[in-house]
Amino acid sequence: MTSVFQEALGADFDRLHPMMQRRFGVGLDAAEACVGRGVMQSIRRGPWWTVPFLQIGRLRNILVPDVGVDVPFTIENYPYRDALGRETVTFVRTYSVRSGRTARFDATMVLVDGRVLDYLGSHQHLAVDLDLAVDERGGLVLTSDAQRFHEGPLSFRFPMLFSGRATLHEWWSDEDESFHVDLEVRNRLFGFLFGYRGSFTCEWVPATDAPARLKPRRTEART
Repeated sequence: MTSVFQEALGADFDRLHPMMQRRFGVGLDAAEACVGRGVMQSIRRGPWWTVPFLQIGRLRNILVPDVGVDVPFTIENYPYRDALGRETVTFVRTYSVRSGRTARFDATMVLVDGRVLDYLGSHQHLAVDLDLAVDERGGLVLTSDAQRFHEGPLSFRFPMLFSGRATLHEWWSDEDESFHVDLEVRNRLFGFLFGYRGSFTCEWVPATDAPARLKPRRTEART
């Protein structure tokens, strides 16, 4: 068995930097989790009218409406098998945004038909297809594609006009021996919506399950 990302990338997985291979090799077969701690040098958002959308996203841990510089954060990647029997990896980011208050951005990723499917939020309301590529420095580029909204009897393809396309670059630097991450979310009509840039270091811990606090409150079967 290979990890979700190794399966999706195929032969390109070997082009990742060895530290990136270990980080994105997290899975049930590897039997370990990756816990990263670092600082977001900047968390940015678009114009004032983006704030209501970001605040709505906050309710289900989908978006972070706060902005700031030098914001401490953690990212926790734990493998587990969900209620449907799918190997799943958590991507839970927790930010210490201000005065001791925290904000969370929850994601869980599974493999569907050879592609990584990213469920966003505490209730897996949004299912987002991810396109993966390896760049010249051995980093990983994740680009969001089609999005579907699932809630109760409702299930529909979310119009990209009212959403954003995310592009995330993550890479390892031998100079400072840290992982670096740079994310931008843009709308094709309205431009920049949200983004962050930061760096972090990781520790690996034995794990074949995720803590309950990191798992979504419900498991969505629809893809």
